[in-house]
Amino acid sequence: MNNNLLNKKVAFLSLGCKVNSYETEAIKEQFTGYGSIVVDFEDVADIYVVNTCTVTNIADRKSRQMLHKARNHNPSALIVATGCYVQESHEKLLEEGGVNLLIGNRIKGRIAEYVNSYIDDNSSDTIVKMAEDLNEYENLLHVNNYERTRADIKIQDGCNQFCSYCIIPYARGRISSRHEGDIINEVEGLVKRGYKEVVLTGIHISSYGFDDLSAGEKQSLQTVSGRIPLIELLEKLSLIEGLLRIRLGSLEPRIVTEEFVARLSELNKVCPHFHLSLQSGCDTVLLRMNRKYNTSQYKEAVELLRRYYYKPSVTTDVITGFPGETEKEFNITCDFCRSIAFSDMHIFPYSKREGTKAAAMDGQLDNKTKQSRGKKLSNLMEIYKNVYEEGFESELKDILIEECFEKDGKTYVTGHTTEYVKVVCEGNVEEINSLVTVTMSKERFGKCILGFR
Repeated sequence: MNNNLLNKKVAFLSLGCKVNSYETEAIKEQFTGYGSIVVDFEDVADIYVVNTCTVTNIADRKSRQMLHKARNHNPSALIVATGCYVQESHEKLLEEGGVNLLIGNRIKGRIAEYVNSYIDDNSSDTIVKMAEDLNEYENLLHVNNYERTRADIKIQDGCNQFCSYCIIPYARGRISSRHEGDIINEVEGLVKRGYKEVVLTGIHISSYGFDDLSAGEKQSLQTVSGRIPLIELLEKLSLIEGLLRIRLGSLEPRIVTEEFVARLSELNKVCPHFHLSLQSGCDTVLLRMNRKYNTSQYKEAVELLRRYYYKPSVTTDVITGFPGETEKEFNITCDFCRSIAFSDMHIFPYSKREGTKAAAMDGQLDNKTKQSRGKKLSNLMEIYKNVYEEGFESELKDILIEECFEKDGKTYVTGHTTEYVKVVCEGNVEEINSLVTVTMSKERFGKCILGFR
């Protein structure tokens, strides 16, 4: 077969989560391996690859819009759609037309090969490629990373939780874990190229290593035959020389047990920044969401983290306006969030996703109510976020420098503490990707805390 991708201009767009972003970077490397030239999505390209998202109906619409946008950029271009929206709705995209290749999940490692073959066949039909099995981990080769300081590392795929509002277990399949050795090799390679920090990401990283268990055992999310696979992985990554920081993606509250936190706290490279998914602070709503914990269990997890760590950052996600959520239930969520005093919250109005149980529930709320509740929670979040960040006043903190800019004739650098507090201080461009120690203040520089040398 000919190399039909040599010198072809290829543009990429990733929608949705960090896992999609990681996979898009790996797909780019497939094309550059063929000699293709990566260009910006806004440029005129020969080939456009859109890695779609389907987490909400809004995400579906955005995925379709971006595919139409690609076609408008160059009507004669080859358009490739992949990802979760394709996995769930490729029939709709096939009916709409305008896309040359529809490629589902768990076969993204062959996208460049499929495109090369499509061009070789001189086809004008829309080709659909879907994996036969969504339960096997697809080890996408990812050599390069394009940030200078921090790299995302995908450690698992899929989810077995089946929350009533979520389509992802259907689009991504069941949990599957990446081989430990492959993860370690990737991190070692990144460190050799100068990276100081990695973020472990996945669809449900708390399930890492639980692939082969029965459904009942998987519900515990604590041990596999007396082991805690995620902790074991972290312990091995912590031994890598030159790696300064390890961050965890979103954690399931049920994994935060005494043993888990005790062993985790012994690993100095693991950042004290914990994102524990909440979604609602009201038990009756959590039950309708089919979440596997209650607020008492959640609070116990937070208390454990705060017992073992000094001022850990505890962040979360909250959905407002879930079907049937009463004013009383929403106020219970607000009270619970006050009791936890999160250092940050990501707040989303509920968005109906066709094909989920929640979409068929009674008591669908209007957008005005969902937005109003979201604003109330956002105002609450800002108060506690500021209190948390300003609570480090006068303390010495190391920040990993990420960016440099000039303002009013001075040069400043920005970076994050281990708790993911964003700090700005005077500096220079040569300090990017290095640790500097600053004295924290209560003063703000935009949305950052101002630090002093």
